Amino acid sequence: MAMAMAMAKALANLNLTDHVVSKRNQGRPSLSYRPMMVTMCYKKPYWASVHEDIESHLKQAIVVKEPVEVYEPMRHLVFSVPVNMAPALCIAGCELVGGHREQATAAAAALHVVYAASFVHEHLPLSDRPSLVPPPKSKPVMYHAFSSNIELLIGDGMIPFGLELLANSENPDQDNSGRILRVMGEITHAVGSEGMVSGQYNELQCSGSKGKDVKCEEMKNHAYEKKEGGLHACGAACGAILGGGSEEEIEILRRYGFYVGMMQRLGSKKEVEELKKLAVEQIKGRFDEAKVEEISTYFEWNLSRV
Repeated sequence: MAMAMAMAKALANLNLTDHVVSKRNQGRPSLSYRPMMVTMCYKKPYWASVHEDIESHLKQAIVVKEPVEVYEPMRHLVFSVPVNMAPALCIAGCELVGGHREQATAAAAALHVVYAASFVHEHLPLSDRPSLVPPPKSKPVMYHAFSSNIELLIGDGMIPFGLELLANSENPDQDNSGRILRVMGEITHAVGSEGMVSGQYNELQCSGSKGKDVKCEEMKNHAYEKKEGGLHACGAACGAILGGGSEEEIEILRRYGFYVGMMQRLGSKKEVEELKKLAVEQIKGRFDEAKVEEISTYFEWNLSRV
């Protein structure tokens, strides 16, 4: 009960719907099918196939070309950051509301690029950066092949590049302009001053703190809510928007994504189980059961890491 109340409060504090361009989501378009970028094997685990589609889209979109000094480090940085589930949730959310994977692949790729830019900026190899004490057991790391100046500049360029990927997915045949504009607002809000930046600031404020500091513990929880919870909530909601989901479905999947995101901090097994229960409650009985079961295989993998 305490976990549910805390998560409900955190969701309310995200203010995720205040910035939305239009709260009326356009209906599902009739799609003219085109070949998928990747030939899928139906026996392949669901999440593996989703990540492969996103990676394939990124590899086609980010090629080393002139100016090489920009695109070479950009490609390296995009593919060197740890895998994040938020982009995959974008595709899962789209499919849960009855959409098709190709409707959300570009947005998922864009979300990965924008997340990668934020990750790069947060993990610049600066000698004067204080370290978290003790470091979280799940704290991701990355290999730095370029100087901090290069990573800073390229990270700046990755954000507009990601938004360009999303904008380029506009298709008059699908009449998806309004949905893409809304998703663009969702992503920029999730990674901006009221989203991941706010979380990173709170985390930095507590860097180097020792012992049990109640204020710092609250700030760290806020950081998780904004960085992991907010980003994953954004991913799932964006997928629902692009798939033509109703407003109710969009908000259901936003909550689902938030709970999945909060699982990333990998607390006690009890905490993760409670978050799993909250997440499953959002989608069970509301969407196609076969698809829900397929998507829920994520929890088996996540619990095995605790």
